[in-house]
Formats: sequence, C-alpha cells, structure tokens
Amino acid sequence: MNGFSWNILLALIWVAVSGNFSGSNLLVGFVLGYVILGLTLREVPAFSGYLRRVPKIILFAGYFLRELIKSNLRVAYDVVTPTDYMRPAVIAVPLDARTDGEITIVANLISLTPGTLSLDVSSDRRTLYIHVMYLDDRAETERQIKAFEARVLELLR
Repeated sequence: MNGFSWNILLALIWVAVSGNFSGSNLLVGFVLGYVILGLTLREVPAFSGYLRRVPKIILFAGYFLRELIKSNLRVAYDVVTPTDYMRPAVIAVPLDARTDGEITIVANLISLTPGTLSLDVSSDRRTLYIHVMYLDDRAETERQIKAFEARVLELLR
C-alpha cells in the first residue's frame, strides 16, 4: 500500500472510532493520519515522497483557487460593465509537459479558468494552442501559463 492508501485507512479508522461520519470529521482524520505517518514513517522511502507531495498539492490548490477567483472576477467585471475590455487571441505556448497525461491535465486546468480555453495540441505534442479573452501583453500571458504549467509538472513528476 502506498502513503495515500495508508492515510485514507487511518482517516477511516478515526471516523469509526469517533463514531461521527461527516466530511469534517473525515478531514480531521485525514490530517491526523498524515501527521501520524509523518512522525512514524518519514524515513521510509515509499512514504517520504507522499509526505513531501501533500503540502505541494495543498499549495497548488490554493494557487489554482486564487487564479480561478481572479479570472472569474475579471470576466464578471467585463460582463457587468458597458465597455467591452476583451482582446481575444489564440496563442501558441511551448510545452514542457511530455506525456499524454501531463498534457491533458495542464490543458484541462487551463480550460477550467474563465477567459482561457485550450484548443489543440500540435502533432509533435510540443505546443499548446490556447484561446485567451484578454491578451494585454503576449509575453506576460505566456509567462503566466508557463508558470502554471511548471506548478502542475512539479506535482506530477
């Protein structure tokens, strides 16, 4: 069993022992299980990767949530104001992601944020074509997408 499976098992044991099956209690059990695994098995190679990856996942979730809120606010502002601020464009962004899974996750996460949509991947799988609603500065937009991709690849590799 891997670290995540052990963590889920410890969370379920916590729920069973406490007798309260709720989402918040399961979350408490998950956090307690993570702490227990961190204190007891941090030197075991099979668990050390999991123990390092969980904080990165939490930080990425916060980063993605912040980007999601920012893009939602920008699109909402454009909808409620009489002036049209859109400057749509299709841009080609070179990819560092190489496997189909990495490319799919990056493209889907980009498409989840309002104002951007992944359109296509080049046949050599080195370029992602993205439709953006607000192209203020092409270099800055590409830099933001590359930073986003780098964070995703840090979790996957």
